[in-house]
Amino acid sequence: MSLLSRAVARGRVPPSLLLAGPAGVGKRRVAIALAEALNCLTPTSSEQFEQDACGTCATCRRIARGTHPEIVLLEPEDSGNIKIDTVRDAIDRAQYRPFEGKRRVVIIDEADALVPQAQGALLKSLEEPPSATVFVLVSAMPDALLPTVRSRCPRLRFGPLTAGEIAAALMRDHGYGEAEARAAAADADGSLGRALQAQSADLAGARQDARRLLEHTARTMDPVKRIGAVKDLVKKGSSAGEREQLAVCLRALSSLLRDLGILSTRADARMLANADLQDDLSRLTSAFDSARSMRAFTAVDRALAALERNASPRIVADWLVLQL
Repeated sequence: MSLLSRAVARGRVPPSLLLAGPAGVGKRRVAIALAEALNCLTPTSSEQFEQDACGTCATCRRIARGTHPEIVLLEPEDSGNIKIDTVRDAIDRAQYRPFEGKRRVVIIDEADALVPQAQGALLKSLEEPPSATVFVLVSAMPDALLPTVRSRCPRLRFGPLTAGEIAAALMRDHGYGEAEARAAAADADGSLGRALQAQSADLAGARQDARRLLEHTARTMDPVKRIGAVKDLVKKGSSAGEREQLAVCLRALSSLLRDLGILSTRADARMLANADLQDDLSRLTSAFDSARSMRAFTAVDRALAALERNASPRIVADWLVLQL
């Protein structure tokens, strides 16, 4: 975002942009923030951003609500596609100078949903855009776009968010408690969107089950006693429910083992996905050195793959606790 902020401040925003990266990492939010920064009535600056929207003026509020006439948002219809007529309407609007703003911004969310004919209709506007219009394409699958479309749009790449960034956003913007936020972030695979879709209470419980399993396997190598711990991983229910519950627990276990590897090698603790459990995990490092953590992490990965192949959750769990 700081790169775009500098471009806005210096009047060098490209007439077309492609925001590309994993789903749920904030690409659409950045596109809207860019529209606000280009049109804000009272822009601000800070150490982080050379020019930013104030977020409080009438223009910023209307853009945030999706009611500003100069901000055109295209997204997939019920069919899952963005059709040529929709694109043509946006192109027609882009030919006129803005009436209520400084710049018109056409945001195409999930641009990979553009049908080929719609992408073709867009080409001329991307190549020779109207002087007061910026086209912003947002996509988690940019390679699905035509090469001629990609070649006309400078690409801004987004990477997965860190677990710490996701947890902070959940606590700051969505009212999560720390334990729920950390559990959801550890399971989110770098996607804030995925974290928001998850059932945070279930994730928090699964993370505690995973932590207790690590503590149990650290205390004993007895196979019978280890198998006894499986009841915490696979609780009775429907087959599909057991499978999903175990998968959630295994993803939490994978995250904890990754953190154990970080702690056992004395790497930067800021990399921890489960920073709130650092003290608990530190007590396990004597049992789970870096080599054992890696073996266990690999075993969890194999267990998840077996679940995806419809293996019995109970059998997968029994096998796994003997590998930890």
